[in-house]
Amino acid sequence: MEVSTTNNANGASTKSKPHHSRFTQQELPAWKPILTPGWVITSFLAIAFLFIPIGLISLFASERVVEIVYRYDQECIPEMYCDNVTGYIQSSHTNKTCIKNVTVPKKMIAPIFVYYQLDNFYQNHRRYVKSRSDKQLRSASGEFSTKGCEPEAKLGGAPIVPCGLIAWSLFNDTYSLSIEGKVIDINKKGIAWKSDTNVKFGSNVYPKNFQAGDLIGGGKLNESLPLNEQEDLIVWMRTAALPTFRKLYGKINSNLEAQDVIKVVLENNYNTYSFGGQKKLVISTTSWIGGKNDFLGIAYLTVGGICLFMALNFILLYVFKPRPLGDPSYLSWNRNSSRQ
Repeated sequence: MEVSTTNNANGASTKSKPHHSRFTQQELPAWKPILTPGWVITSFLAIAFLFIPIGLISLFASERVVEIVYRYDQECIPEMYCDNVTGYIQSSHTNKTCIKNVTVPKKMIAPIFVYYQLDNFYQNHRRYVKSRSDKQLRSASGEFSTKGCEPEAKLGGAPIVPCGLIAWSLFNDTYSLSIEGKVIDINKKGIAWKSDTNVKFGSNVYPKNFQAGDLIGGGKLNESLPLNEQEDLIVWMRTAALPTFRKLYGKINSNLEAQDVIKVVLENNYNTYSFGGQKKLVISTTSWIGGKNDFLGIAYLTVGGICLFMALNFILLYVFKPRPLGDPSYLSWNRNSSRQ
């Protein structure tokens, strides 16, 4: 089958000829700025004067954050199990309680946030991220929607609620804090996102057959509470993008004074030893930019410093080696001809 096209007098195909308009013929009005030395210097100085103060303010805010980071996965292994840490953590007969002391470096003003930090744990693995059923989590009517949850989908033909590897690997270390015998209350309400508790996790969905098999992955759930009230699970189910991450464990609503010695009673239950992971307890205050993070301030200072350096260089060149704007003598072919 042949497609015929008509040709104009010059032999060009009319089918490929663009529609005549100011847009297709590139005749629309346009602003073509000329980068004069004044504009370039002003732009660099404006960026520098904007970014440098923002960087200093961000660094100052980050420095005001008081943070305690304590790695306990190695110190909480009894000496007799140093050569068999996997056997220790997997055994249900070993004592997992670990007691340590940490000192508050500066006064910490409430609210104070308690996190657990895991290193070398890839929650962003594709098969791990997909191993859940959002339909099952939202409503009791989706109880049998376990597609994609294998191998933690069913137990003896009955569905596991919540199903999937994410829920199955729920973090289950516990922390208890006290100062001079006075227990510090850790509030575990309100630690999850409102969108998760109100929308993604149903108020009529209750755990069933969870961690009831032969292989136990992590923590267990209270079968008398709906999923939208089990905020530890909700926080854990929001998977992290990087292999090192922190998740909120609870909040402390009282101040901690400088040099206070906090007695930490740990239940070292979670198995990170099989894959070379690390576990840390983090106690931290926050600022208007969040937790302690110097990167934002350093990034602003770096960009602002580079722009200031470039502006000063252009000023010096403009003052000591000026030249007329658009001088054709600087064109390569004119410069070559002048040399001849």
